[in-house]
Amino acid sequence: MEETKSKYDEALEKYNTSLNDREVREAVQKIIAEKVHENDTADVKKFLFGSIELTTLKTTDSDVSVMAFTEKVNQFDQQYPDIPHVATICVYPCFAEVVKETLEVEGVNIACVSGSFPSSQALLEVKTIETALAIKDGADEIDMVMPVGKFLQGDYEGVSDEIQEMKAVCGDHALKVILETGDLVTASNIKKASILAMYAGADYIKTSTGKEKISATPEAAYVMCQAIKEYYDETGIQIGFKPAGGINTVMDAITYYTIVKEVLGEKWLTNKWLRLGTSRLANLLLSEIEGNEVKFF
Repeated sequence: MEETKSKYDEALEKYNTSLNDREVREAVQKIIAEKVHENDTADVKKFLFGSIELTTLKTTDSDVSVMAFTEKVNQFDQQYPDIPHVATICVYPCFAEVVKETLEVEGVNIACVSGSFPSSQALLEVKTIETALAIKDGADEIDMVMPVGKFLQGDYEGVSDEIQEMKAVCGDHALKVILETGDLVTASNIKKASILAMYAGADYIKTSTGKEKISATPEAAYVMCQAIKEYYDETGIQIGFKPAGGINTVMDAITYYTIVKEVLGEKWLTNKWLRLGTSRLANLLLSEIEGNEVKFF
């Protein structure tokens, strides 16, 4: 008897997931060599600042420290009226309420990492309850980690079902699915994970937690952006992109901007569709925009 294909296999079959890592590396090197320099401008840096998800995910976070962190965003808006404010403040769910009560700036969203971040190793019931509580307390957006172990053992159904369940809890709130690309290793795996996450209900796909050995890389970004473009061409649904983890320099940020611009085009160059998960970058970008060293955040 012929084995029936799962809907996950059928979804993957619509896309080329047999990628050559060397070819991906060469394509990225070409973009960096030929295109990055033209985006090294004050306007791009201001745009990137407005795409930052200002993040604090430390063991030492407390109500007091998160309140002070949020106050900085309030002060920034008053002190630098000509520079766009950050896109979101990203915290653990237990601090959503503190941010909501402290934040005074219109248009800054509250994002929470949820679902047993960063390992994603918890019972699904625990993940969905944590997510529901985060939203109740004020989260506008949820960042979850794809169950990487399930993906690596080929349990695509299990991966997709978990993302669907989390999206069902989120409802109209945006769900960002972190692929943890450093653990996926190959371009083919990154492409497959991207497609599964989008089909399962991700509103954004995100590279990394920043908690593993390898975080965001230009190669992973390139493959994910290709997947987003192909998915958009296939379905008409626009999905956001968020590189996160290891964005240590202004040039790193400009490199990701350039990859998005070259692969996805202008339609993705808004702070709705391109986000940068970082806190380190805020002061570096601000220093370059201002022309002297600034340690604001």
